[in-house]
Amino acid sequence: MIFVGKADRNLAWKDRYWVKANLWIAIFTYVGNYFWTHYFFTVLGASYTFPSWKMNNVPHTTFLLAHVCFLFYHVSANMTLRRLQHAIADLPENVQWAFKAGWILAYAYFIAYLETLAISNFPYYDFVDRAVMYKVGSLFYAIYFIVSYPMFFRVDEKPGDSWDLPRVSIDALGAAMLVTILLDLWRICLGSIVPMPETKQCPQSGLPWFAMTS
Repeated sequence: MIFVGKADRNLAWKDRYWVKANLWIAIFTYVGNYFWTHYFFTVLGASYTFPSWKMNNVPHTTFLLAHVCFLFYHVSANMTLRRLQHAIADLPENVQWAFKAGWILAYAYFIAYLETLAISNFPYYDFVDRAVMYKVGSLFYAIYFIVSYPMFFRVDEKPGDSWDLPRVSIDALGAAMLVTILLDLWRICLGSIVPMPETKQCPQSGLPWFAMTS
């Protein structure tokens, strides 16, 4: 069942915020599952072992679970950012930016760490080194949210600036591209956070979901 807020009741379905929010998250999480999961394989030493139909070697189940989790993460980020924005409204603009940037960094790492810890007992999601994954891998994962929280926050945020669905789609794809660039810079510049078998080591060129040939 979908609950429609008072502000949305008289709007066409395509103009309702919940539609735009779900579309943004659906695009972002699809890219995340299809492409970025391979960074977890090659950089963080993670692996899925449960039987499942797969797309680009990623279980279909994770596509559905990611949408629900990421929607919750981003809605909660919006709520906390609005409260923070209200609390610091009287401060100089550059100080406001510093507070908001610090909160986004902290909340991104907190959510990444919390999710990693929460699924630690799931028997079909394994890591080469769990301790390193919690500390350093969570920072890698937090890159998703460092980009996505402020970008998702912008959707329909300004009064009188209603986004249409094409704009929402383009914005989500733009956020996804920026995350991809940052993840690949980590892969190339820093490499894996744990010792990896030679077949899974990070190459210095190409992308982790492309088979490398000599």
